[in-house]
Amino acid sequence: MSGDLATQPVSAKINTAKQKKDTGDQAFKNGDLKAALQSYHEALMYLVGLDKNALESMGASSSAKPGSPESEQKTEIDELISKIYANMSACHIKQGNWKRTIETADKALTKNEKNYKAMFRKAKALGEQGYFEKAEALLKKLKEQNPTDASAADAELSRLRTIDNERDRVNRQRMKGFLKKQDLSSQDKNAEEAV
Repeated sequence: MSGDLATQPVSAKINTAKQKKDTGDQAFKNGDLKAALQSYHEALMYLVGLDKNALESMGASSSAKPGSPESEQKTEIDELISKIYANMSACHIKQGNWKRTIETADKALTKNEKNYKAMFRKAKALGEQGYFEKAEALLKKLKEQNPTDASAADAELSRLRTIDNERDRVNRQRMKGFLKKQDLSSQDKNAEEAV
């Protein structure tokens, strides 16, 4: 009986966090990114301290065996936290906030390294920031680990390569112009010296 009372507050917090997440999901669908981020943040506040590391440090999970309800509940908490952070990264992508996209995707991947949406979003943000090699490596890893996302990863790789090639072309043009100016100025000096 006392075991039921001990889990009651945890399950209530999980349910409240799920409701906040659902509110955030609906706000995201409606295009209200600020409200979505706020709801996701509130959901995380209900889950802080409920993750398995915190529970283990309090001694609450020392008796939890793999496959037991306590173990499954902690896994559910990790999954929920991972999904919330991944959803936050989607909001940050929509806002073009690449740094926060990477931060929240990393937090999602810390809780669940197989959160392929978070992995994809992190790769996209890395590419947008000009870290093409890192983005490419992450997208290749995604394709290996989750072949069902291969077409999306290939499309993003292609898009990033196009952006990278365009940036290279612009930089080459700038260098060409810079070198041309230097050649003209040295020719002018040579012409003045000859006169």
